[in-house]
Amino acid sequence: MYTTVNEDGILNNYAPQVAVYTAEYPAVWEQRRYALQGAFATVFVGLMIVIAFSVSSLG
Repeated sequence: MYTTVNEDGILNNYAPQVAVYTAEYPAVWEQRRYALQGAFATVFVGLMIVIAFSVSSLG
């Protein structure tokens, strides 16, 4: 556990500070993979909506 004691003897629990860094732009193959994942997610959600409407209209 990371703890510090100030000059009055009071114990303080602080969250550890993480080093700050800048994000790197994704590579071309990562961008293509993200686009493919987005396409599959869009098809999946669309299919779930169509199934929900078709099942709800049966009753």
